[in-house]
Amino acid sequence: MLLAAVYILFLVYVVLRLFRRPTGNAADYLVVGRRLTLPAFVATLVATWYGGILGVGEYAWRYGVSNWLVFGVPYYIAAGIFGLFLAGRIRRSQVLTIPDQLERRYGRGTALLGAGVLFVMTAPSAYVLMLGVLVRLATGWPLWVGVALGTALSVGYVFRGGLRAIITTDMVQFGLMFLAFLVLVPTCIARYGGWEFLKGAVPPSHLTWDGGRGFQAVAVWYVIALATLVEPAFYQRCYAASSERTARAGVGISILFWIFFDFLTTTAGLYARAVLPDLADPVAAFPALAERTLAPVWQGLFTVGLLAAIMSTVDSYAFICGITVGRDIVQRWRAPRGASPGTGLLAEDAISLRPIRWGLLATAVLAVVLALWAGSVVRLWHDLGSIGTPVLLLPLALGHGRAAPRGRWVPAAMALSGGTALAWLLLGAGRPFLGVESIFPGLAVSLLVLLPGWFRGRTAA
Repeated sequence: MLLAAVYILFLVYVVLRLFRRPTGNAADYLVVGRRLTLPAFVATLVATWYGGILGVGEYAWRYGVSNWLVFGVPYYIAAGIFGLFLAGRIRRSQVLTIPDQLERRYGRGTALLGAGVLFVMTAPSAYVLMLGVLVRLATGWPLWVGVALGTALSVGYVFRGGLRAIITTDMVQFGLMFLAFLVLVPTCIARYGGWEFLKGAVPPSHLTWDGGRGFQAVAVWYVIALATLVEPAFYQRCYAASSERTARAGVGISILFWIFFDFLTTTAGLYARAVLPDLADPVAAFPALAERTLAPVWQGLFTVGLLAAIMSTVDSYAFICGITVGRDIVQRWRAPRGASPGTGLLAEDAISLRPIRWGLLATAVLAVVLALWAGSVVRLWHDLGSIGTPVLLLPLALGHGRAAPRGRWVPAAMALSGGTALAWLLLGAGRPFLGVESIFPGLAVSLLVLLPGWFRGRTAA
């Protein structure tokens, strides 16, 4: 508890000391003036993209090494594609958000629709739920108290400092999350034994590629991972990067850190199943393993590392949602046609930060409500990714090329694909309807609607 208190005091210091006065310049608040260096880029991207730490523990406890093939490999592939083909173009675009990119290629209506979908996709409900679980495990407080307090603390310093506050804290949180597992995993090996111990203590299915779940249960995550290509945290870091080279190299280096961290977390998940086979709540796999294995002071350090990993994601996604509501929806709706060529928005120095901050508060409330309603981290990832990815993937991917689909085809494709995925999800009531995951019919509809417009765009080009 002492170490957790020190960590919380550090966050309060960031709010009160580094940001005594709220940032007033839009470019600085949203993208740190486009001066993000390579070390800071890597630290903030790695920390932000790994907030689902308790969800990883839940999946690894249930299905073993399949965790690496579900939450590791597909995302490395998608991030690699992003770094090679998109990162430089995104930095070169000189826009501020994904809806800006959509408006530049397809018009204001498409941008507003995309902003609405992004708001739902990036609401940090899964990560807020993990904060609540972690606080409950550490203190015994009710889940809703931990959810509310964790969200308030995460949003507080972002409200004042914007992306600069996020990067400042991410630099520390990056080190804490790695340190936590570099303490836990070697201690488990020393105390319980190595590979031979795990082979004898976990179910045989935990050492198979699919965890006993079958091909489609693994394959669907390779499609869901394509959401990385429309991941707003990636876009925001690339918009903020000091150069195209920083953006491309930053994504590549981040992948190496994720590979190493996934090795640590998957190994810890196997030990959690071996040591705690009757665990009532698999979401608590990592904290429960630390409680069983580590001395109190190291257990405190591990808890702080988990807290850092989760909060580094809550703050980023809450910030993105606040921007989406306040700037990409409210200010875009109010902006006169033709204001700021290429984006339809006001110039950067005329953007009001007040709607963004109000949007940040609205996001915090929505995230708390969704977290308490859903109850499962993996369910939130799966459902939101299955609906949002078909809506945005093809319009954004094709929009980066020279020949984009005709504008009138895009909003139709977005609405129909999202509606199809949602309906399929509801018809399945938590299971694949007709044996097919909802993301696949959603993508099929998007492809069928966009292809004619794309061919016409190529002909016109």
